[in-house]
Formats: sequence, structure tokens, C-alpha cells
Amino acid sequence: MPLTLASLVQHSALKLGVRAGEGRLDTPVRWAHVSELADPVPYMEGGELLLTTAMKLDAADPQEMRRYVRRLAAAGVVGIGFAVGVNHEEIPQALLDAARAEDLPLLEVPRRTPFLAISKAVSAALAADQYRAVTAGFEAQRELTRAALAADGPAELLARLAAHVHGWAALYDTSGAVVAAAPEWAARRAARLTPDVERLRERPAPASAVVGGAEDRVELQSLGTGRRARGALAVGTGAPLGTAERYAVHSAVALLTLTTERSRSLHDAESRLGAAVLRMLLAGEADHARAVAGDLYGTLLDAPFRIVVAEPAQPGTAQPEGLALLADTVESAAARAGESLLLVPEPGRLTVLAADGGAAVQACTGHAEEREAGRGRDAAGPEPDELVVGLSAPAGAAAVAAALKQADQALAVARRRGRPLVEHEDLAAGSVLPLLADEAVRAFADGTLRALREHDEKGRGDLVASLQAWLSRHGQWDAAAADLGVHRHTLRYRMRRVEEILGRSLDDPDVRMELWLALKAGSAPA
Repeated sequence: MPLTLASLVQHSALKLGVRAGEGRLDTPVRWAHVSELADPVPYMEGGELLLTTAMKLDAADPQEMRRYVRRLAAAGVVGIGFAVGVNHEEIPQALLDAARAEDLPLLEVPRRTPFLAISKAVSAALAADQYRAVTAGFEAQRELTRAALAADGPAELLARLAAHVHGWAALYDTSGAVVAAAPEWAARRAARLTPDVERLRERPAPASAVVGGAEDRVELQSLGTGRRARGALAVGTGAPLGTAERYAVHSAVALLTLTTERSRSLHDAESRLGAAVLRMLLAGEADHARAVAGDLYGTLLDAPFRIVVAEPAQPGTAQPEGLALLADTVESAAARAGESLLLVPEPGRLTVLAADGGAAVQACTGHAEEREAGRGRDAAGPEPDELVVGLSAPAGAAAVAAALKQADQALAVARRRGRPLVEHEDLAAGSVLPLLADEAVRAFADGTLRALREHDEKGRGDLVASLQAWLSRHGQWDAAAADLGVHRHTLRYRMRRVEEILGRSLDDPDVRMELWLALKAGSAPA
């Protein structure tokens, strides 16, 4: 309990009487200060009980007393202790009226009670309150430590912390998503603070911020010892934290940071194991891969999965921040959905093996869509420091090598097209195998080349002839450009337009074969 004016009035040895401000005796007292100055305000910090004998005051002047009391109240002085029997046998009526007008507590100090006794009482009470706060803080630290070691880990710790601060607490992961909250209703409140958590994450750790509004006051604390925050803790209360509550929050931050760093070490070990498992799968040793992985990846290797590869838009440029952010996004999505994930981070590259149709793959595609929407459809393409992503078709453990090749092909097309993400399935759609009859081949050719011919007929270029020259020269830019009598850059631009209009990649040999067949079928005599 903090020291209040009521506590001093109830102190039997001080014998203080209340003459004004009876309704404000529950105000906390920060210190007791003796001053006989006519204007002691410059030496006040707020929260003091001012002790005076009015030696240098014209205490009988109502106007001067009103100014005196108003200045004290405006400076945050919580009350006046007036000693009677020294310069005045009783409290002057002008001072009494002014204190009552401002509703400022006025305590009568009897002659036999020295100001020193009041100062000692205040000092002792404050020291005792500080001792109680520190003791409560250490007890909270022990309790939170036990909670951190429990089976529920962070969830139990948050529950104990919320009880200590008489409020709520929430834990966020690296993506800003709520991992756990206490009490349960606090998860909804915490979710509304995700933008604030994301802004905090952009600052070097450790970082903190105070947010909130009419509902509560929320303190955000970053977690982690590195430059990048590994998570955040939110603590919501109805008022600023006291000393004991502050100890509890600091202890929770330390314990959660320790847990986070320990999890990071385990994560790094899992990444190394994941790299070994991936190498075994690529070598065709699926059984050995399952034996090494054990239960770490659950049923991931036994169900259809996809391979995701991400690299910087400019080849050979390491982008650890962007790759780490994508890894965090995918991991967080998988964790929230309870999915297993095999993730292999490398310098300048990230490889992910994730369940087909799962939250991790959806998070990856969603991340790419957000980036594309953010820069606009008319942008030339990703900046060199942005990421491009390739996504394979669904595969099983026996086809990991083929799936990785598909993901790399899609990545190459994404980089070439200036797209943040390309799925291999979109590149390999369609086939000429069913089109065996002559009329069917002609129909296929007409349909395949119609958009290009319509483009050329509007006088906007010569894409059909350029495509035929490029294919006939097996993709050799200089030779094909010479055949057409144009610069090779012009030919490159035309081929990009062909891809954009058709929505297909010329990097795919099947696509090139089909287009060549369509060109031949279209020029053949009926």
C-alpha cells in the first residue's frame, strides 16, 4: 500500500488533525518538505506534503493566501501541514478558507509534533513500501521462473504475469501474430495491436513502446538479444505499472527472451538436420531420410508436399533480412496451423518443404501477393533487394529432386518476368498430346497464336514473325535478331511481350515445342 495522507493522519504518534480537504486524504505522498518561503513552488516536484509555520507569510491576508494555495495546488503539492503554537496559535482563517476553496488537504500539526517526526514517518513508510515492492518483485520473479519451466511454458508464465499486474498479457511471434494471451479474452485485444508490434519489430532490439487508449494502457517490449526482435510481450493495465509490477514485467521479458533464444538454438539445430534430410531425399534415399527425421516432421514426408525456393531478384546477392522475414512468416503460419515444416536457410537462398494446400504455402503466396500489390501492376519488376519465389507442383518423397527442379524453374521465370512468385503448374499447363488429328492440330494452332496475330494486326509489332525467327534459331538472340533485321534488345522485348500476352513461359521446353508446332501448323497448306 502506498503512503497516503490518511496513513499519516492515522499515525497515532503524530496527532495530526484534518482541517480541509477531507475527501482527498487517499492521495499518495511522495515526500515531506519543510519550507517557509513565500513561493516554494520552484523547489517542488509534485506529490509533496509541505510543512510550514508561515514565518514569512502574511497568513492573515485572504488574497495572498489564495495565491499561495493555488500555486501549491497547481504544482502538485498534495497537502499542507501547518504547525500551530509556533508563529500562530491556530491556523489563520485566511489560509483555512483558501485551502477549503481549492479542496487542498490542510493538516494541523500540534506544537509537540516536530516536523522532523513527520519527515521520519514519511521516509520510513516509503522505505517500507519500497521494500514490500522489491520483495513482491522477487517473489514474482521466482513464480514466473517456475511457470516458465512448466509444461505449458509461455502460456503459464503469461497467466501468472497477468495476475501480478492485475491486467492482461500477450506474447507475439516474429510476424506479429498472437501466440498466447492471458486471460483468454485478451487475445482479441492483443490482436488489434499487431500494427504497433510490427512497428516495434522494425526497431533494433531491445525496444519498448507505450500504446493503448480508453480501454487500457499497454506496454510493448521486444524479445531477443540480437538486432532483430524475435517476438514481443504486451502488458495491459488500467494505470502505469508500480515498482512490484515493473519487476514482474522485467522478469517476464528476461525469461521469455531466454526461452526465445533457446528456441532459436533448437531451431538452428533443426535447420541443420533439415538440410541433411533434404540432401538424402534429393539423393533418392527417402527411407533413410525418414529414419533420420524421426517424428520431427510428423507425416510431412508421407503426404503430398510442395517445395518453395526463394532468392533475391538479383542473383548472387545475399538478402538475409528479406529471407529471414519470409522464413518467419512461413514458420509462424505453420506453427499456428499445427503443421510440420522442413526449412533450409542458406546464404542468399531459402528452401522450404511444406504440406500441399497448407497454411505455410498459403502464407508464402500471400506474402508474394502483398508485395506485388504494394508496388502496383505497372511496375517494371522487383527491386534487386526484393525476393522472388518459385513453387513446385505437389510431389511425394520419391520425387523431391524433380520438385526442386520445378521450383528452380519457376524461380527463374519469376525473376525473368519480374514477378514475386511463379508456380510451376502455371508454366506447364496444356499439352499437344491429345491433338493428333489434323483438324485438331489446326484448331490448336489457331487458338494458341490468335492473341499474337490480333496484336500484330493492330499494327503494334511483329510478334508472330519474331517468335518464329527466335524459335528457329533455338533461342539465339543475335542470330534471330539478324534474321529479322532488328536489334537484339528489340527482340528481347518482343519475346517478353509474347510471354505476357500468352501468359506462358518460353523457358519451358514444352511451351516452345507447342508454339513451334502451332506456327508450323498455321503455315502448312490446308
